[in-house]
Amino acid sequence: MRTRYRPLPWQLHTVCSTVVAVLCVLVPAGLLHDALFSCVSLSAAVATAVGTRLHRPQRASAWWTLTAGLLAWALGDITYAVCYTWLDWQDFPNVPDLFYVLAYPLIAVAMLRMARQARPGADREGVIDASILAVGFGLLSWTFLVRPALAELPQDLPAGLVALAYPVGDVVVLAMLVRVFAAAGHGSRAFGLMAGAASTMLLADALWQWADAYTTNDATWVDGVFVVSYVLWGAAALHPSMRRLSDPSPSSRHEFSTLRLVVLTAASLLAPGTLALQLALGLPPEGWAVVVSSAVLFVLVVARMAALLGRLREQTALLGDLARTDPLTGLLNRRSADAELERLRTRARHEGSALVVALLDLDHFKAFNDTLGHPAGDRLLVGAASAWTAALRGSGVQLARWGGEEFLLVSCGLGADRVEHLLTGLRAVVPEGQTFSAGLARWDGHEDAVHLVARADQALYAAKHAGRDCTRTAPAPALDVEGPARRAG
Repeated sequence: MRTRYRPLPWQLHTVCSTVVAVLCVLVPAGLLHDALFSCVSLSAAVATAVGTRLHRPQRASAWWTLTAGLLAWALGDITYAVCYTWLDWQDFPNVPDLFYVLAYPLIAVAMLRMARQARPGADREGVIDASILAVGFGLLSWTFLVRPALAELPQDLPAGLVALAYPVGDVVVLAMLVRVFAAAGHGSRAFGLMAGAASTMLLADALWQWADAYTTNDATWVDGVFVVSYVLWGAAALHPSMRRLSDPSPSSRHEFSTLRLVVLTAASLLAPGTLALQLALGLPPEGWAVVVSSAVLFVLVVARMAALLGRLREQTALLGDLARTDPLTGLLNRRSADAELERLRTRARHEGSALVVALLDLDHFKAFNDTLGHPAGDRLLVGAASAWTAALRGSGVQLARWGGEEFLLVSCGLGADRVEHLLTGLRAVVPEGQTFSAGLARWDGHEDAVHLVARADQALYAAKHAGRDCTRTAPAPALDVEGPARRAG
């Protein structure tokens, strides 16, 4: 029997609100148009609240703040219909402006919370990226929206402040959208819908301000862009992937991608582009505004480059550490230990110092692993490495993980007796009540590092054969033992 298809909540909302939105666009301006428009606007806030309750994200505060912002915007649409269409109040500012202006900080704070939840701690790169876009689009908004709007207003401070609040609010919301993109760009459907909703809302708001400043025609056509934004807001909140939107994002999401480079480059070019557009349109250029914004953009770009170089240095250092150290214990790995032994061998030859190596092997490690499991074995290795490192601190002795449960100890300047005494101290701090066997070898001043470690390995096997939990010292190389006899003969 075929399973009956049931649409998901976000799909049902999208279809229903789209139908109402189309009717709103088709109906001429008037009370019916405003009623349909207000229904679509209010549905965005209701859908956001329902989606937050339905999906219960772990970090719900951002979504509830977004619900409050969309509700304020919907109340602005409703009171706009009542005041301007029904009661024919034409004063500015008016009751709807109170709700519209309140919506901007609420939506911006919601996005800022999402960004901080997705990337806890300092986010210098995200702040700089958002600032670059804010300055670039702020200049564009000031030149083509704010100045014309202020010029048309009477000398009324409240009216001027309200007129200024709209483009400033758009720039702030845009900057916060960039913060979310930089910190929480998970590639989820909810993120794509929310980004589309915010971008469409900002576009519609800018078109409305432009139409109000430069045309005398009815700007009702802009409502079609607004309703698209409302539909997308609701769909983003109702989509199941909204739970992941404010989750901490993987470090790979923080890379300086090609898309981010393109966006930041375009934003940096907005200052000269604005000046060029003014000259092309025959408008008086905003010289000081371009100068100030260009200077700020230059400083921000330099700061972004510095942050990028800092991140590159951190990653280079991390790669160097990963190449040199054992990932489990944090000690030098075998390759680094070989290089360190060769360095100390050269130093011992030049200084005439004693060079001693010791191989340490945790006793019955395989049985420990098989009985308690590999995680317990890993904890033993990490605990032993940590305890031994602390015990050797200040002695000048190098410790490395040689492989498996074996560790290499290298000392330049201490005699074999002193190193053996250090090994006795290491036995007292082995975790889990475990023991180790050790083989010790003193460099004869001629042999290479391979043969020196091989003699320590032979001494280690002698310690195991002697019952473990002890140290054996390798005899001097055969050449040193036979040489005097031949010379005496």
